[in-house]
Amino acid sequence: MSIERWDVETDVVVIGAGLAGYCAALEAAAKADVVLIEKLPEAGGTSAMSGGLFAFAGTDLQRSRGIEDTEERLFDDLRRVGAYRNEEQLVRAYVEHQLNTYHWLRRQGVVFGHPEASSGQSVPRSHPTKSRVMIDCLVRAAGASPRIRLMTATPVRRLIRDGTSGPVEGIVAQRDGKPFAVRARCGVIVASGGFSRNGKLLETFAPMQVGVNAVCGKGCTGDGLLMAWRLGADLRDMAYVKSTFGNHPDSGSERHLLLFPVYRGAIAVNKKGRRFVNESLSYKLLGDACLLQPDAMAYQVFDRTVMEKTAPGVLTFDFREALEAGLLIEAQSVERLAEKTGIDPPALAATIARYNRCVDRGLDDEFGRRALSNEFGSLVKIETPPFYAYPSVNVLLGTYAGVAVNREMQVIDVFDEPIARLYAAGEVHGGFHGAAYMTGSGLGKAAIFGRIAGRNAARGGA
Repeated sequence: MSIERWDVETDVVVIGAGLAGYCAALEAAAKADVVLIEKLPEAGGTSAMSGGLFAFAGTDLQRSRGIEDTEERLFDDLRRVGAYRNEEQLVRAYVEHQLNTYHWLRRQGVVFGHPEASSGQSVPRSHPTKSRVMIDCLVRAAGASPRIRLMTATPVRRLIRDGTSGPVEGIVAQRDGKPFAVRARCGVIVASGGFSRNGKLLETFAPMQVGVNAVCGKGCTGDGLLMAWRLGADLRDMAYVKSTFGNHPDSGSERHLLLFPVYRGAIAVNKKGRRFVNESLSYKLLGDACLLQPDAMAYQVFDRTVMEKTAPGVLTFDFREALEAGLLIEAQSVERLAEKTGIDPPALAATIARYNRCVDRGLDDEFGRRALSNEFGSLVKIETPPFYAYPSVNVLLGTYAGVAVNREMQVIDVFDEPIARLYAAGEVHGGFHGAAYMTGSGLGKAAIFGRIAGRNAARGGA
């Protein structure tokens, strides 16, 4: 496609006004004029719907609670969780820039709470924040910049390239029902999110996830991936698209009701009252195991000891709030809990007794569980009433796979060469997570890699 006349010219175009897009735009605006384009009427995307957890290491908030964490520990955890199928260069880039991005976000007005231990972490490093408030901070910062122009309700249709192998020159969007062309003198950054709402792409790359409830931004239809793919972009991690375990069955399509008592000491049992997985694994791997259970459903079963580990205000660990909201099943005995959930009481009692014997020995003979989450936390027995069960199914929060990039966030083609002046950041690119996912690394990479993409695009591209 050739363009006879550009409607707007700028230095950098950013596609997608979520966390990655705003971080890219703000970083690029330090040296360049930016057009930030969002296809929906308002900004935020999936980022604004998230649990608001960021995986950072070595922060002052960790030190204030006596948590010793290092860049190397974070690097090792990310690689291990990704089964070493994630790209070392991207993991290293995340680790090298994460602490600077933590402080940068705080300067934008983002407030973080006390770190929590979450999936895939060997020490507590999930820094919670209110996701909508975080996005609002970035919206205000971008609004105060004279170099950033936001255009909402403007879906991008195509990337424009000079010939068949030249640099990317700009984009064609749809605005007010008409084609709208924007030239980017320095570069285009694709930050358009994943493809959880694209049934065709799910059928092609993640057939096990077809039919799983998707809770994500309405714009996650894979537009950016398809546009870059059309230019020859290579793909990464498409075989590892996974849904997340721990969502309540009553969750709708506009919000998730995720809860992770397994990472505080609960066990996961199926409808027959049997355990089926090592509960300390990433909730993506727990999700794979849950999909194979009867009706793709499980219960997270725990007692008062775990309930007392509730974290008020932290969405995925506020067990008390879930109880008050009627999301937990409560009983004074294991047998009565089983009756309320429809599980055979002797089966559930036998499962818990067997697990408690394993805890006494310090070794889970059935599934090899040694800790609460990854390698963090000591196992606890389930024996103190009242007892609780959290009905749990899977939810597709994101795809975390997509176009290939290098550590400068340049999009790489199928011949392993950069597509000149084309960058990607956020959920639209693959290569970082690998086979599984650490809590907080999705928002973390959106901010970190968004900033890297913005900085490099503003320099004029290759």
